[in-house]
Amino acid sequence: MGKKTNRRSGVDFKNRGMAQREDLKNLSLLGKPDTRLPSSPQEAKLEVFPNQRPGRRYWITLNCPEFSSLCPVTGQPDSARILIRYVPGETCVETKSLKFYLASFRNEPAFNEEIVNRILDDLVRVMQPQELIVRGEFAPRGGIQLTTEATFPESAAAPP
Repeated sequence: MGKKTNRRSGVDFKNRGMAQREDLKNLSLLGKPDTRLPSSPQEAKLEVFPNQRPGRRYWITLNCPEFSSLCPVTGQPDSARILIRYVPGETCVETKSLKFYLASFRNEPAFNEEIVNRILDDLVRVMQPQELIVRGEFAPRGGIQLTTEATFPESAAAPP
């Protein structure tokens, strides 16, 4: 089976059936060898694709164990494990765009609490999930380990 390139988006699908899907033609990163990371979260583009089971309530878990950012006071690097859990609505986040988005924080000076809340807000804006939990487990600084968890909707309880 040969490759088929969608000329509108440049997505190069090895699976001919995927190339025919109109709902995937707006994805700009998937299937491309682009390795240039955005320089900031403002420059990054989170992309979504249609949820194939919109009537079913199910959880998607995404784990980023190598997240990094900068302390806004000292400029020193902060590292964390970012865990994203959500019940999709009509769309799901495309993981390559999420990877680029999360990597864009590497030069971003921000407090840990702000980062977790920013990720939640940005994901809610593009996905409109039924529920979303973003948890940041930051490496210890000065002998204190900080974990921040933000939820959508705000009344949502974290799953066990």
